[in-house]
Amino acid sequence: MEHLTHTIPPTYDEHSRVLVLGSFPSPKSREGQYNYGHPQNRFWRVLSRLAGEELPITNDEKRSLCLRHGIALWDVVAECDIEGASDTSIKNAKPNKLSLITHAAPIQAVYCTGAKAHELYRRLGCEAECGLPAMRLPSTSPANAACKMDQLLAAYAPIFERDEA
Repeated sequence: MEHLTHTIPPTYDEHSRVLVLGSFPSPKSREGQYNYGHPQNRFWRVLSRLAGEELPITNDEKRSLCLRHGIALWDVVAECDIEGASDTSIKNAKPNKLSLITHAAPIQAVYCTGAKAHELYRRLGCEAECGLPAMRLPSTSPANAACKMDQLLAAYAPIFERDEA
């Protein structure tokens, strides 16, 4: 168990309409300094397919994809005790200041990528801070291999339904 502090800045701008939240960055994400950095995580494959765009490779390409489609991206947890990349091991979590995003952008919906992110969003007071309930999405983590790509695409599609709003 390690006590870690979140070091990846949020992705958002004044045009962001949806907020997508993970729980806490994995070791691979922390190493690459961007969310969903494990090569087997399907997050970027799902987003790029739904957006009809090429798979982003660099952090700048990932950031640009999000911003072009009104997506703000961050994590629920600012610091915690965690073992490796195991969400289930998260203890002593403190929330990120999500109002940094919700005060700067017209966020209309919040999505949490996985059960733990959704549970922490509610338990740590983020729902009250943001004034919006969160929709729970299935995790794109390789640990959630039972969830197939077509299921992920269907679950994540509502993020892009707001794209033209």
